[in-house]
Amino acid sequence: MNDENASLTARPIDCDPKADGRIRLVGYRQDEDGYWVAVLSCGHTQHLRHQPPWQSRPWVLDPEQRAAQLGRLFPCGWCAQGLAPEPPEES
Repeated sequence: MNDENASLTARPIDCDPKADGRIRLVGYRQDEDGYWVAVLSCGHTQHLRHQPPWQSRPWVLDPEQRAAQLGRLFPCGWCAQGLAPEPPEES
């Protein structure tokens, strides 16, 4: 069982477990360790690390290249598993 509550940010907007799990990339934020995190239109998030040779995403390190990726379809493993995001906690 995955416990990734820190990766769940908002209510589902277009999270469809019947779809292929590809969702629009709508924004970015950085986590407490400085890694970039994609914010997806479904409300889920996904870490975007550039750590060759395991993960090659040099575009993550450049602000202009990151901006160019906004709006593209992105694979959401959470949606592919049929997991909806949890609502944000009330402060």
